[in-house]
Amino acid sequence: MNLGAMQVMFKLKDYNGAHIEVKAVEDYTFLNSSYLPVLRQLESANLQKFYFENKLENATKDTTNMKFRNPKYLSILNHLRFYLPEMYPKLHRILFLDDDIVVQKDLTGLWKIDMDGKVNGAVETCFGSFHRYAQYMNFSHPLIKAKLNPKACAWAYGMNFFDLDAWRREKCTEEYHYWQNLNENRTLWKLGTLPPGLITFYSTTKPLEKSWHVLGLGYNPSISMEEINNAAVVHFNANMKPWLGIAMNQFKPLWTKFVDYELEFVQSCNFGL
Repeated sequence: MNLGAMQVMFKLKDYNGAHIEVKAVEDYTFLNSSYLPVLRQLESANLQKFYFENKLENATKDTTNMKFRNPKYLSILNHLRFYLPEMYPKLHRILFLDDDIVVQKDLTGLWKIDMDGKVNGAVETCFGSFHRYAQYMNFSHPLIKAKLNPKACAWAYGMNFFDLDAWRREKCTEEYHYWQNLNENRTLWKLGTLPPGLITFYSTTKPLEKSWHVLGLGYNPSISMEEINNAAVVHFNANMKPWLGIAMNQFKPLWTKFVDYELEFVQSCNFGL
């Protein structure tokens, strides 16, 4: 529904010579249920019942469970990140950016980082006992217990630098398929693309300097402006997106200053300004 509009929007402006390509999922013929576990799982009656059956008593009884039932967690668009080497077979390295980030500085320095043979360059998020693997995976499951250290430090999606040659060598997509297939009944982890990412790139992640990617602008009001000003990328992860009325006022201008109000259809958008 949005594909044509997005393609037109990016044709209306010149982005300093950058080549911008807006693709449809259908452009990639390998993205089908015979190859993708997540599509196959979406076709299963049990999973459809879990995600799409709307029972009022569940909503009032268990709000946490309702969070896990959001179908966005199985969206193919969310899981495309596990197929980057196949989407871009000629590329050696690629930078992955979420749609709720703002790039503040030149990112070409990422290409100069020695990845030490690792696949995924990412900023770690753990501090104290928070954001450790134990928070994302079910360590009462024997397979998880045998494979992972519960105290291992988690990292963030949002700005990830991937060495696609190392990815192909390490067979990371096959690893993702293995664990995603095992998790059809949601006993290894409950939701999202971060847990399968944490397990897929468990031993192949290179920690990046934290100023490359500062997170939390969608929920944490205590992030200092010094930290934000030093950041190459800031990330409005969580619910308080800068284009919504519930955004935090001190962070909102970081995003709104880049909105092109000359475009007529942008003027008709309600960005809660």
